[in-house]
Formats: sequence, structure tokens, C-alpha cells
Amino acid sequence: MSLSDEERRIMVEHELNKAHKTMEQVYVLANNEFWDGAANRLYYAAFHAVCALLINDGISVHTHHGVNSMLYMQYVKTGKLSVELAKLYSSLQTMREKSDYNCSFNASKEIIEPLINPTNNLIRQITLIIGK
Repeated sequence: MSLSDEERRIMVEHELNKAHKTMEQVYVLANNEFWDGAANRLYYAAFHAVCALLINDGISVHTHHGVNSMLYMQYVKTGKLSVELAKLYSSLQTMREKSDYNCSFNASKEIIEPLINPTNNLIRQITLIIGK
């Protein structure tokens, strides 16, 4: 990714802001019991945070699975991010795919609520790694 330092800083800031705003949407959807929508937004909140991390380090990816692979290769294997948080990201991605594309899968309160705080923690940890 050939960005200037300033362009990179701005993109990272935008991705982190998007992560936080998307988490706000999770709460609205959960409070109104729109669990499939909350599943989608949980994943995308995490996705935007992970994208901020990759952009910050000049790593370019083109697919959602590429983001997941680079998260493991660049941050878990190096000890910068815990295996548990990376597994959370993977499970959010799988859940989002099921809730968006599998008509027989229905996210529920029992599935979504236990993922909200860990997803916030993932975003916090990524923000700390970036140094924002």
C-alpha cells in the first residue's frame, strides 16, 4: 500500500471511527432484538478495527478472508494479539456469513449478547496496538 504517512494516519482514524460507530449500531439493533443485524454489525465493527491495524502497518489485503489470514500471520504469530481475540474475529466472520446468507440460521440474544463485550475488547486492544 503506497500511502503517505499522513494518508495512512487519516485512513486509520477513519477505520477506527467506523468501528466505534458500528458498535453503536450493535447496541441499537440488540436493544430492538434485531439479532441478525447485530451479528452483521458486530463483525463489521471488528473488521474496521482490524483494517485500521493492517493499514497502520502498510499491509494491503483484498478479501475478508485475507484480512483474517493477515491478522493471524502478522499479529497472533508475533504475539501482538492474543489467539483468543483472533478466534473471536474468526467466529464473528463465520456468524456474519451465516446470518447474512443462511436462511435457516437465526442469531439470537443468547448468541449475540456474550459477544458484545469481547468485541469491544478486541477494538480496544487493536487501538492500543496502533497507539491511538
